Amino acid sequence: MTGQLLSLLTPLALLLFVGFADLTLASVEEDEDNYMQEMLTRERYNQVRMPEKSISSTANAQGEAKQKPARKMPKGEMGNVKKTDKITDPTKPVKTPNRKTVKNKKSTLKESNIISEGDAEFNSMTEECPPMGLETLKIDDFQLHASSTKRYGLGAHRGRLNIQAGLYEDDLYDGAWCAGRDDPLQWLEVDARRLTKFTGVVTQGRSSLWSSDWVTSYKVMVSNDSHTWTTLKNDSADLIFSANREKEIPVRNIFPLPVVARYIRVNPRSWFYGGSVCMRAEILGCPLPDPNNYYHRRNEVITTDDLDFRHHSYKEMRQLMKVVNEMCPNITRIYNIGKSQNGLKLYVIEISDNPGEHEVGEPEFRYTAGAHGNEVLGRELLLLLMQFMCLEYLSGNQRIRHLVEETRIHLLPSVNPDGYEKAFEAGSELSGWSLGRWTNDGIDIHHNFPDLNSILWEAEAKKWIPRKMFNHHIPTPEWYLSNNASVALETRALIAWMEKMPFVLGGNLQGGELVVTFPYDRTRSQGVTREQTPTPDDHVFRWLAFSYASTHRLMTDASRRVCHTEDFAKEDGTINGASWHTAAGSMNDFSYLHTNCFELSMYVGCDKFPHESELPEEWENNRESLLVFMEQVHRGIKGVVRDLQGRGIANAIISVEGIGHDVRTAADGDYWRLLNPGEYRVTARAEGYSLTTKKCEVGYAIGATRCDFTIGRSNLFRIREIMEKYNKQPIRLPARQLQAQRPRERRVGT
Repeated sequence: MTGQLLSLLTPLALLLFVGFADLTLASVEEDEDNYMQEMLTRERYNQVRMPEKSISSTANAQGEAKQKPARKMPKGEMGNVKKTDKITDPTKPVKTPNRKTVKNKKSTLKESNIISEGDAEFNSMTEECPPMGLETLKIDDFQLHASSTKRYGLGAHRGRLNIQAGLYEDDLYDGAWCAGRDDPLQWLEVDARRLTKFTGVVTQGRSSLWSSDWVTSYKVMVSNDSHTWTTLKNDSADLIFSANREKEIPVRNIFPLPVVARYIRVNPRSWFYGGSVCMRAEILGCPLPDPNNYYHRRNEVITTDDLDFRHHSYKEMRQLMKVVNEMCPNITRIYNIGKSQNGLKLYVIEISDNPGEHEVGEPEFRYTAGAHGNEVLGRELLLLLMQFMCLEYLSGNQRIRHLVEETRIHLLPSVNPDGYEKAFEAGSELSGWSLGRWTNDGIDIHHNFPDLNSILWEAEAKKWIPRKMFNHHIPTPEWYLSNNASVALETRALIAWMEKMPFVLGGNLQGGELVVTFPYDRTRSQGVTREQTPTPDDHVFRWLAFSYASTHRLMTDASRRVCHTEDFAKEDGTINGASWHTAAGSMNDFSYLHTNCFELSMYVGCDKFPHESELPEEWENNRESLLVFMEQVHRGIKGVVRDLQGRGIANAIISVEGIGHDVRTAADGDYWRLLNPGEYRVTARAEGYSLTTKKCEVGYAIGATRCDFTIGRSNLFRIREIMEKYNKQPIRLPARQLQAQRPRERRVGT
């Protein structure tokens, strides 16, 4: 049966139309490292002159996905939407998430047998399938084969799009597949394990700080038995695809007509002069229906949540937040905390039973995403989370209702909207590893905060704590606040937001890995790039990190393949930030040292920009983790510090014996102190008040232990109040002068 199907489909696969493009090797001028210069490289890439025989390029000449226009959302009242209703635009046809149709213009046939990434326009219509999963690891190592391999670290299993290399050339984790010989007989093969409709290939050069290797052209071959191979042809000539001009920017080639087979090979025909046959790749393919296929059933993840699973532009994101607010007006509020460099507002949606106000005793939680604009999975997860919580609240889900009624939740899905728009315009397979990572003025937001670690550690070395400086709420340096400081507008907006809201716990969602990191992010020893650097609350941070990682579908799976070079699964999917790589001025460290908020980073997927078809599965991977981590804000102790008249005292200091990091009360005198189960001696003190100490016990059940304090004015402060009341200023003399005056007073008295 399979053979008969192939016999019918193979002739169709051979009817391929072609264009004419260049096969010239890249110039020596392009032999440079573009790892951190992708923006400049892309500008130069687009300015390269095409040869005279080449077909005129189109607006999509580099194969980059065009940005879709913002989808208009329905107007009118939506507060009665049911749980089963999907938050999307009912005026538009339903879009199948795993495929898209690309309409192309017609053109005359050229005489060459070379096709470039922009030449798919010459077909009346071609259907593009989603990535098969080399980058997302859906395709496992056993499905990847190669003709030869230079060494294990450059094996076929490393030929995955956007995979990152280790630091050294002899590392086991290098950044591409590299053939053992540099000749046109080499190939990289993917076994789909079932009949698949292949529609295209995306290629990339080798990720390396030391080498410049990329393929400039290749052929494609398909097979159903891995023995008999058919090369994609134009009439009788082999079809040759134009590939990369440097090593980082992905290039996509869409086949003029889809081809059905089980196996596919990419056969490099030419490569950069002076380099080697090395490549990273992604295959675009749609698996054909086969309910008896074991591998497909085993890996298939289906969600029952009817949400808007697609990538949203800035306007679409804003409109979606508005729709959620209209559906759940009683528990949501939208506000913005500032603007980006390009003037885009940083929108936050608040979810609470009393949106817009802080309730005494109710902790405040935040999720942020998109500090690196090209790490878009976190952004979409927060958009899905706000939809999910709204629908579940309306349907009466008791867990969600309790979370909403007992917590004030803030979701900021796009910290760096300028960077996201750049990545979104290129598309999921073509944005590369770094396009859109930085702000419009080239700043990495996550590491743009003031370095308070050095200030604290220097004070500890000089024994200034607690006499001259506190071990918490460390002030921002004056130089950082100046207008000339290299601080992004987005960072300044975040700091103002963090100082205004009494956040207790926060998570910032990032991408490119599967791990949760916790402070400190900077090593204490200078010049050391990796070193375990725990905070005084290390045991609490480890639990918080584990609460997310252990409920994620993949993070703690010991059998899963590493994303790039680190096996975090053996560490239970968590790691101290400084022991991974040091970074001064991180958002996590600043949040811990400058505010009461315990902040962690969640790297939610190997693929920074997964294809739209991957979003339902990624939502299933992270949904429970997102909820469980929010619930941890209710772990530890909480209470109110009041004076004898029952008024709340702001900025009272809460100290826990044995933990060298304090927290402070909010404006109403309420506080929250995250702690693991156990018994603690807790002290409350405030300027002008006597300190009070009591024992507080934390249990294992979720729900913070109530631990209130009532403190009275100190005797010295009461004397000062009385003297000031009668216009008599108190004598403020140094202690040494007072001691020197006491013997004289005795002599005068005698």
